[in-house]
Amino acid sequence: MSFATFAAIQAILLLWWAAFYPGLFSRDSVLYLSHTLAGPWVSDHSVLYDALMWLSFTVTGDLGAVTLLQTTAMAAALTFLAQSLKRLGSPPRSTTVLAIVLPLLPPVGAFTVALWKDVPFTICAITIAAVACRGLDRRNLLVLGALFVGLGLFRANGFLVVAVAVVVLLLVVRTMRVRLALTGLVAAVIPLGLNNVAFPAVGITAPSATYVYHTAFADLAYAFHERPGRFQPREVEVLSQVAPLSRWWQGGSCATVNPLIWRKDFSWQQAEVHSAELLNMWKRLLLESPGQVIDARLCRGAIAWRIAADAEAEGGLTYHFSRRPTADEYVGPDKVTDFPGREVFTLRTGFPGLYGAAYSWLDLTYRLDWLMWRGALWSYLTYLALGLAAIVRRRRAVLAAGAIVMGQQLAVLANISAQDFRYMASPIFIGMLLLPLLVSSTAELIRRRRARRTTGGVPLAVPQPRPEPLPLKEPAGSQHWRRLPVTGGQVLLWRAPHQARRATRAPGARRDWLVSRRVVWHPQRQDARP
Repeated sequence: MSFATFAAIQAILLLWWAAFYPGLFSRDSVLYLSHTLAGPWVSDHSVLYDALMWLSFTVTGDLGAVTLLQTTAMAAALTFLAQSLKRLGSPPRSTTVLAIVLPLLPPVGAFTVALWKDVPFTICAITIAAVACRGLDRRNLLVLGALFVGLGLFRANGFLVVAVAVVVLLLVVRTMRVRLALTGLVAAVIPLGLNNVAFPAVGITAPSATYVYHTAFADLAYAFHERPGRFQPREVEVLSQVAPLSRWWQGGSCATVNPLIWRKDFSWQQAEVHSAELLNMWKRLLLESPGQVIDARLCRGAIAWRIAADAEAEGGLTYHFSRRPTADEYVGPDKVTDFPGREVFTLRTGFPGLYGAAYSWLDLTYRLDWLMWRGALWSYLTYLALGLAAIVRRRRAVLAAGAIVMGQQLAVLANISAQDFRYMASPIFIGMLLLPLLVSSTAELIRRRRARRTTGGVPLAVPQPRPEPLPLKEPAGSQHWRRLPVTGGQVLLWRAPHQARRATRAPGARRDWLVSRRVVWHPQRQDARP
């Protein structure tokens, strides 16, 4: 069943790949490849994803291999998540059907074939949610560690997502907490060490201070727009050297940084020279008027918490895709540096009819922006579905699947630059796949409530007191208890004595541990079950 689900999802994603070959792109996509070919190589985005694009272009002369790999990885991640949710009690049939239908939606299908570092980041996040559904053991902890490192390598704020997700996991799981905390710490430190130490050592330039702190500069513009008089004369002089004061005032939109830093009269060179003074200015603003900084961050992070877009604010609408046919508009003086082979950023579909259908379907879904393209609603539904499932199954560990969603939501809320849907893509995918679990858990709670009313408030199944354990006869041979990774129970493993094994072992039989078919309750192990 899982392979059939994977094959169906892969087939649908291949249709999107054929419709928008070699893939949808934006200015950032062009920049990924430009600096690896024209130089200098800069780590302001994702060095790993830049290297994948460079490798595809160098080996194949095109970028279709990158998006093809993304379709396969996304199909595997969605299949894995669907199978994992079934372990939590999600209805198998409806979960499988929904997993197959999901790639038909443009937020999943079109996004998967976009040349963005956010695509592999989202794949890692979906896989983390799937692993969290299966409980913690040594193998799953290693997988989580590798996926956490992937989050940090594909997005600059990945370490923030990891930090929040690990804290949530520590609150809901009962086992291996110390190892989990150490895994999260190492996974957050590795990308930071690579970006700040290893990559500069091999000639990859560190990102500019303006790129790193551009959201802080946007906070200054918002404060200048609201209350210009709070700035001291020397601070006003510094602002005017970076950009005209009119630019700081016009760029004071709290919803996006674009009207400030992506305008011709904003000097990145001067911002780099005065970066220390600008940062000191922002620190003073944070200490004297923290509410104003918080207001700016909440407004700019609306994509994380606000269900519908703010159409009245400048830059408040959701950004979906650029959908430019070529990269000509992005390349030129004061733009992305031109490079040989720039024509790879051209939509070259071999199926015009398929392209037209996909384009029209994409346009149609924009009318349901709040439902299809914003992750806030699906984040809340994720918490609701997992909360109800935890109540129904009386298992707090069910909430672990929502750790990555909360991590991404809070990280985006704290520090983001614009209202791009891709910043909250994984909560959309995870929340949609949780719909069957939400419906089934709600129905089960309603059924129990009605049953209590029918029986006069007495539950149909009254829990019986746990019986005293019978003394177990110690068998000959060696034995030990082992924790089950998903249920948390204890199982007794027993190995026959050496003489008995030699006398009773059939020819060719394995000398292995024999597992009891029943889970034995032990009085010292309160989490086991009889």
